[in-house]
Amino acid sequence: MASAFSFDIVSDFDRQELVNAIDQTMREVQSRYDLKDTNTTLELGESAITVNTDSEFTLQAVHTILQTKAAKRNLSLKIFDYGKIEPASGNRVRQEIKLQKGISAELGKQISKLIRDEFKKVQASIQGDAVRVSAKSKDELQAVIQRLKQEDYPVALQFTNYR
Repeated sequence: MASAFSFDIVSDFDRQELVNAIDQTMREVQSRYDLKDTNTTLELGESAITVNTDSEFTLQAVHTILQTKAAKRNLSLKIFDYGKIEPASGNRVRQEIKLQKGISAELGKQISKLIRDEFKKVQASIQGDAVRVSAKSKDELQAVIQRLKQEDYPVALQFTNYR
């Protein structure tokens, strides 16, 4: 039996599920009567989604559809960081939706401080864009996970590598 147990706190999403959600969104946009003739496009880049459509009204409708499809595929809506709505050529509008991935250094410090303050027998260390939490007891790690789930952080947290 190991002398110390650990897990990692990360902020990530399943890219294939996001691709599927975008495909379903495009299919619904092309089949819905009120959105059919808007020539709306969604382009998935490396770290952002670009939405190009004919008005802000249809942009809001596309947001709603995208959020619904993402939620059905167990993707957190916190991964979407909506940018500024910009005018595009031909009286159209464009918006870039950045995809949030990884825990920032500031948020990592905030999480590790919370763990240090509330759990004396648990160690937290920042490792790149993840936080490693270790303790001698699995029960203490479970308590840390439950406590972190109560907080509302600006990114979606996942708990991986539980050993």
